[in-house]
Amino acid sequence: MLGIDDFALRRGQVYGTIVIDMATHHPVEVLPDRTSTTVAQWLSGHPGVEVVCRDRAGAYAEAVRTGAPDAIQVADRWHLWHNLSDTVGKLVTRERTQLAAAMPEPDQDGGDLPASQSPDDRSSASSASSASSAGTVTRGEPVTAQEVTATVPAGQLTRLAARTIERHAAVHTRLDAGRSISAISRDLRLDPHTVRRFARAATAADLLGERCRRDSVLDAFKDYLQQRWNLGVTDATQLTAEITARGYTGSDQTVRRYLHPLRVAGLPAPPPVATPPTMRQVTGWLTRRPGDLSETDTATLNTIIARCPAVASTYDLVRDFATILTQLQGEQLPTWLARVDHDGEPELRAFAASLRRDLSAVTNGLTLPYSSGAVEGNVNRIKTIKRQMYGRAGFDLLRRRVLLAA
Repeated sequence: MLGIDDFALRRGQVYGTIVIDMATHHPVEVLPDRTSTTVAQWLSGHPGVEVVCRDRAGAYAEAVRTGAPDAIQVADRWHLWHNLSDTVGKLVTRERTQLAAAMPEPDQDGGDLPASQSPDDRSSASSASSASSAGTVTRGEPVTAQEVTATVPAGQLTRLAARTIERHAAVHTRLDAGRSISAISRDLRLDPHTVRRFARAATAADLLGERCRRDSVLDAFKDYLQQRWNLGVTDATQLTAEITARGYTGSDQTVRRYLHPLRVAGLPAPPPVATPPTMRQVTGWLTRRPGDLSETDTATLNTIIARCPAVASTYDLVRDFATILTQLQGEQLPTWLARVDHDGEPELRAFAASLRRDLSAVTNGLTLPYSSGAVEGNVNRIKTIKRQMYGRAGFDLLRRRVLLAA
């Protein structure tokens, strides 16, 4: 029984192949490349191979078919799950707009304010602040508060979003007046290509897209800043000091940038908005054991599943594949593949198609007890040996050290 995998001689440029005896977990050969020809020639010169554990690389599959045609090929289960996790990540990325929609409404009274501010003060200040209306933008183009809040969702009014709204208004005001692209470019000191991009966009929202919100070190403190702003505390230095006492580690410039659009447009602070989970978090929730999730993560995942049918159907298929993998029920794989063809999303159907191209090895991997764990361990050991050599020795010395160190 052998295990085969590649390792980097020079990452991204040159790779070698290590061959492991799966009975002893010791390396038996190190090859200078990872081509199917080299591996097939080595296998032909060493008859008697019965089982080959490998990842899903096509070159190794072809090498085993050529050099050891009677051997049983076993696709490693870790790589199968890793491939499925990547597939789920692609689907979550496509459905990312559902993440924000799945978040529960935040507690408007959340966060502790200084003791000097009572709930009544907060309510009256918020009402007075909400009554404020239009402001004047930096380019001298009037943009009303209603226009801003209609363009940018609550909690997403960043400096970039405010500037985009201002420039879009300025460009279209001049276009309506009959000015040319060149003249607008000179007036606003913008590149003509930028002016054309703004001119082609019917609304500022078309330009903002998904970029109007970015993760920030300030996210956890925006609720507090919004409440303090609506109570009339607008000094950035004071607000920075207050949130620093609550664990903020950023700079006062970050706070100033967050408050700048509110100060310029004369707007009240938007209501608190719960930060949606990242795509990596959701992918992890879908592919981890349910028992390993916290109660909060489980509740959020259940909300996403309830509101997003694509994620719900994918979650069921992922859990069933996990059962097949962990309990070595490879005989259930054809049924699972048929369900994916019928109910699966495009990403899962593409994953199923890739399994069919290597169906025999995948079925063996989900049925037999063999895995490539020992191979991966030896690849990590090679990395240690390479560091000890400081990159100064050639392949021959590396091969000797790998084989003799065992």
